[in-house]
Amino acid sequence: MKSLKQLLDDKVGVDKNKYVSKEYQDYGYRLAMELGDERHKSLYIKLAKTADRAVLEQCRSFVLDSNAHNKGALFMWKMKQLRENKAGK
Repeated sequence: MKSLKQLLDDKVGVDKNKYVSKEYQDYGYRLAMELGDERHKSLYIKLAKTADRAVLEQCRSFVLDSNAHNKGALFMWKMKQLRENKAGK
């Protein structure tokens, strides 16, 4: 029989990874954490599922190399810019 502390620790471990069951969910969640935009983690998970991963990586590296205050907004701007350039070709 488990103690109450062990049961609570097991419960906390389950809730810790509630956003991650697929690879794209993990990528989107990590992206949101890196950008400091935890409020919009579902948006990043959706982008990780639907958008081209190369575009996401380009945007990610651009934003992390910058010194921006609002990294989430800069990420979305860069993504829009890359999509427009791709569509214009």
